[in-house]
Amino acid sequence: MKPARWGCSSALARLAAAGAVRLATSLATALAVALAISLAVAGPARAGVVEPPRADMIVSDQSFAPAADDPRWREVALTHIEQAPVVWYRVRFDADLTESFWMVYLPFLYGGGQVSVNGFPVANVTQATPDLYVRWERPFLLPLPAGTLRAKDNTLLIRLVPAHASTAAMMPQLALGPQAALQPMFDRRLFMVRTVPVVTLVSGLVVGALVLLIWYRRRQEVLYGWFGLAAIFWALRTTTFVFDSLPAGAWALWRLLYFMSTGGFIVVLAMFTLGLAGWSRPLVTRLLLGYWALGPVAFFVGGHAFTSTYWVAGLIPVGMGLAMVAFVAAWRRRSGETLAIAAALALAFVAGLHDYLVADSAAIVNALLPNWSDHRLFLLHHAANVLLLVMGILLAARFVRTLGEVEAANRTLEARVQERERQISASYERIAVLQREQAATDERQRIMQDLHDGLGSQLFTSLSRAERGALDATAMSDTLRSAIDQMRVALEALASEEQDFGTAFGNFRFRWDARLRDCGLKPVWQIDVDDAFPAIAPHDALQLLHIVQEALTNVVKHARASTVTVRMHHADGVLSVDVLDDGVGGAAAKPAGGSGRGQSNMAKRAQRLAGALEADFGAHGGRVSLRMPLAGMPPGGLPTPEPGPGPGPVLP
Repeated sequence: MKPARWGCSSALARLAAAGAVRLATSLATALAVALAISLAVAGPARAGVVEPPRADMIVSDQSFAPAADDPRWREVALTHIEQAPVVWYRVRFDADLTESFWMVYLPFLYGGGQVSVNGFPVANVTQATPDLYVRWERPFLLPLPAGTLRAKDNTLLIRLVPAHASTAAMMPQLALGPQAALQPMFDRRLFMVRTVPVVTLVSGLVVGALVLLIWYRRRQEVLYGWFGLAAIFWALRTTTFVFDSLPAGAWALWRLLYFMSTGGFIVVLAMFTLGLAGWSRPLVTRLLLGYWALGPVAFFVGGHAFTSTYWVAGLIPVGMGLAMVAFVAAWRRRSGETLAIAAALALAFVAGLHDYLVADSAAIVNALLPNWSDHRLFLLHHAANVLLLVMGILLAARFVRTLGEVEAANRTLEARVQERERQISASYERIAVLQREQAATDERQRIMQDLHDGLGSQLFTSLSRAERGALDATAMSDTLRSAIDQMRVALEALASEEQDFGTAFGNFRFRWDARLRDCGLKPVWQIDVDDAFPAIAPHDALQLLHIVQEALTNVVKHARASTVTVRMHHADGVLSVDVLDDGVGGAAAKPAGGSGRGQSNMAKRAQRLAGALEADFGAHGGRVSLRMPLAGMPPGGLPTPEPGPGPGPVLP
């Protein structure tokens, strides 16, 4: 059996790929050759390198070199494949001894073997055994022992055995020459068949895991999930170029992993392409998943050879159909995404077709590029890396585009929120203006109502009495004096700034202190308030001062007292005001000014203040008490008044 390759070498594989070969042979060969030349052939000229086109070959399982005159030796062309368990190759060459440190370059040595020159051992590359399975994809650069070379007629002897799962030994197109000439050839091939796969393995696992984590957090982004699985599957499939030898017990599991990751990559790639194109085909998905699941069955039933021959062959039309679907989607949608994925899929299909042709040493490849197949350079794993890179770029572009849309939406939303905040702020300002206007209007109405009910009523009543001739000069003076007092109280209460009840009360006390003394009374002011005394609205202050004024007026006119005491106390949010006298008491019940409504007016004013008024008059004096709640009022202050004139004590 020939070495494993993309696809298989069976007749079924040829039949399955025949259509693809006829349709895409020219494009496949041109792109594959261009890529291969750029990766492997480009470089310094091979000056001084000997590449023998032919060698002698003998089939012999002996462990020592066959005799030079053995008649079984026959000449073959390189590269050469022989169906035998052990094959010896003899290469004759001349060496330029002016160049020191000659080496032999072997692009591959699938089954391992032994190398010697002029009878001196050069290297013993690990060979496949029943307990150790090997397949050396990597190149070898072996130094030839110093002093063993001759200028003419050197003999390089190589003993080869087949790689595991193969019955054929393959002799590559070797090269001999100085290290300076062979090292670039070795480095390029080592980079392609070993470094790139190792990078693919590590990066595929890391990137795939990260993308799957993104998909796990964003389940609706199905393309991220497909891409993550594709990267991981391809990384696992690439292990065929990473591990050169495995114990016999691990080989079966490793090959099963290879088959399943190969099929899984193609199936997931189909899901990604269909999702990107916006095509939902549940039947196609089920068929692909079902065929993928047949891989383990084929492996356990028929083994490695059966799976490589038949099951892998079925993936060839799947890949071709996938490329065709991508091109149809690109033609219909004509978007950058579909065009990019179609081009990458086409490159991958072409690379796979190239590998198929090179593995079979197809005549068309040898006609276009002689001896190219001898290099056994397969390109699918490089094209698949390009495909994954394109897929990753598309997803990254989609992510960036989505992020930009989200940021634009956030900016638009932020602008709308700011505009709405400005509108709300303007509405609040308008509402505040309206509230202030309404408060001013309400205050004016209260003042007008108070003036109408108090001063206006008193003046109107006095005018009526004067017109009837029932009001003498003394009564007229008392009436006018009472009206002036009420006007002064209103001015003092309403004209104070920032609801400063302390100032209004201080003016009230100063005026009444002098008046009481003029009337022969001894005023006593007992003020017990603290700095946390709340502010009192001007209209409430007006009602409070009216009550105190009404009580003092009654004392002056009717109580015939010698001492009058005004107490003010604030505690627990309640303001207590008491007016006490030591007069006859009963006479104080008579309202001031003869209106008959003094006590009733005080009760109404107390009610407006949400307070309670109590009046008690007896033979040994009278008392008018007001209890007014101040809780909930804004904090202000009622400064303790300075001592007024007269002997009355002032308590802080």
